[in-house]
Amino acid sequence: MNTLKLRTVFTAAALAASSIAFVGCTTTRPDDNASSASSRTSIDAQVDATLSKLYNAVPDSREMVAKSKGVLVFPSVVGGSLGIGAEYGRGALRVGNRTQAYYSTTAGSIGFQAGAHSRAVVYLFTTQEALDKFRNSKGWTAGADASVAAATMGANGRIDTNTMRQPVVGFVLTNLGLEAGVSLQGAKISEVRV
Repeated sequence: MNTLKLRTVFTAAALAASSIAFVGCTTTRPDDNASSASSRTSIDAQVDATLSKLYNAVPDSREMVAKSKGVLVFPSVVGGSLGIGAEYGRGALRVGNRTQAYYSTTAGSIGFQAGAHSRAVVYLFTTQEALDKFRNSKGWTAGADASVAAATMGANGRIDTNTMRQPVVGFVLTNLGLEAGVSLQGAKISEVRV
């Protein structure tokens, strides 16, 4: 009985901490034009930096981005967990190297976990159909609305050719480089006004 109470208390604390973290991410007022312009400029600069990091860490990624129909970049997806995990990030969709719209990503998980992390997530839409489906959605979920192939490296240190053929390819970058074996399924992505 004491174990059940302790687990309930930890679960409630993790949920409360996650809720407070997400409230802090949404405090910008829509009518604050100076703040919005500053926020857009900041996100765009972070997107540029993330793409540069991707190009340095992953051979062939510059060519893949150039050939893709669109690239969605979340420079910093921050997560935390204590039994219940949650993560949040903001980013931008670029088509033809121009920002088209801004998006947020959220995800949650339940299970034995504790800690915090920050990572960059990049989605490449390699076909026009995949990009159109994403842009026409009112909230897109990786894995439910489209399968996302996590980029994998071959033995030669280059992107696996099978990965390059998928309609949606995802890259996850940490401070150490490309994160292998990560699943992007379940991430909910929605357009936001910045």
